[in-house]
Amino acid sequence: MTTAAAAGSPVDGILATASIVLSLLVAVWALVAAVRHRAPDRYQFVGLAVLEVALLALTVVALVALGGGERPGEPGAFFGYLVTLVCLPPLAWVLARMEPTRWGSAIVCAVCLVTPVVVVRLQQTWEVVGG
Repeated sequence: MTTAAAAGSPVDGILATASIVLSLLVAVWALVAAVRHRAPDRYQFVGLAVLEVALLALTVVALVALGGGERPGEPGAFFGYLVTLVCLPPLAWVLARMEPTRWGSAIVCAVCLVTPVVVVRLQQTWEVVGG
């Protein structure tokens, strides 16, 4: 029964996978820039904006599922991860703009490496159904 619930999870699917892949692509781009001693460029900021749109779409899907009567296995942790997930790209944007050196690119890289972990944790907190 747990696998059936996991298969129908609103935070598991193509949108979550796309968010993870996009986040990792931006992380690689930012890592290359940091290694080359480059400040964050327009492509990193565009990548963060696109990532934020994907994460907001994932959030909307989760909230619609909640409105439809579905419930995460660990509601407190789920909402904590959801809020954190939506705040990560804007946080990276602000910190990278404040640090217009290679370390700004390193910040973008670090945040984009954390984002997939938070997406997976979000999925895990939803899927803990039925004990």
